[in-house]
Amino acid sequence: MNIIRTTAVELSEIPAIAYKQKISAGGAGVKILRLDRDASAVFTIDRRSGEAVAYGPYDAELFTDEAVAEALELTSGLPYSARGKLHVTVFEEAAGAEDVDETETEKIDMVDSDEYKAIVSRYANEKGKLNYSLMNKDFIQFASKSKVVAEMVANNAGVESVLLFIIKSRATFLSGKKESLSDQETAALIETLDEIDPRSAFKELSAYLKRLMARK
Repeated sequence: MNIIRTTAVELSEIPAIAYKQKISAGGAGVKILRLDRDASAVFTIDRRSGEAVAYGPYDAELFTDEAVAEALELTSGLPYSARGKLHVTVFEEAAGAEDVDETETEKIDMVDSDEYKAIVSRYANEKGKLNYSLMNKDFIQFASKSKVVAEMVANNAGVESVLLFIIKSRATFLSGKKESLSDQETAALIETLDEIDPRSAFKELSAYLKRLMARK
């Protein structure tokens, strides 16, 4: 069964690899797998501080703060895709790297959607990481020229409503679709993009909309 995760990156602080994945409890978890022994650790990311929070017990001597920080840095910005389970060979024996919370949930998964793939393709840099600055710049440019956005702002629509409209419209355009995502699907798309960078994928766009509202 495929899981929603990033590619694996190799750490220099310790002999280990790491990747980010969706967890069924919500949000993202960074999993670190030692290459020299059968040991792993998972850390979620605090949305406000961007710091790692242990997702279950782990051996701090095997997974140092420096290694955890490196894992977060290297996986930040890497896009998700549906990938198979990762297996590492430890002491010449295959040790299955069991992934956290693989139980199916009723949450909408947008990783395989044309809209998500189009955004990743359009805004990924040469290292395969999303260029959030460019993405926000393009979305703000669209918002500044949109008559619908201007009308929504004039009619005191909330920032979240305008944000949903902008992202829904741009995702439809970039993917070449004729039908737009639902509000629920758009919210799930935003959540997925937020998990790639916990600082919020559309922070600059949201700030722009708040400035528009304040000038009314």
